[in-house]
Amino acid sequence: MTIDSTRDDRDDRDDGTRTTPTPPDTPRSTAGAVRVRGVLGVLGHRWPTLLALALAVATFVDGLPPLELLAGLLIVMPLCYLLFGSLRGELRRPGILLVQIVGLVGFGVVALTAVAVDDTLGRYLLAAGWLGHAVWDFVHHRTGRVVPRAWSEWCCVVDASGALAMVLLA
Repeated sequence: MTIDSTRDDRDDRDDGTRTTPTPPDTPRSTAGAVRVRGVLGVLGHRWPTLLALALAVATFVDGLPPLELLAGLLIVMPLCYLLFGSLRGELRRPGILLVQIVGLVGFGVVALTAVAVDDTLGRYLLAAGWLGHAVWDFVHHRTGRVVPRAWSEWCCVVDASGALAMVLLA
């Protein structure tokens, strides 16, 4: 059995997963090597997730950072989307700039409210805001708009991990 080397072995999703199975006539000794290469290939495509998990661990391993820092990051996150969208020319599409500004204002309100209330409630508000931003990232990853997919994947994992850490460590 031969494998057509001109064929693209990715499916139509841009997530790096492989759809080509190990050929049935591959000897057992090389089938294991093919599986290892496949796992390493998938992990290689998931570098934003691995980097994000490392950042989340480094950020929260010693406990929760100051509330003001976490709130500031919730404001910086949508600003990054505006910067990326501007550089990529995505904000010229109809309605995209308005959606990004609404996101910035919404996340900003959550961040400012979180620093205005007592610390315990503030941390839960920030956790909700960070989780909301993780959903925002996921939607951008699925649509492939405004920011590069690697960025939205990285940010989604950082945000979701951060939200979980805030709830668990509050």
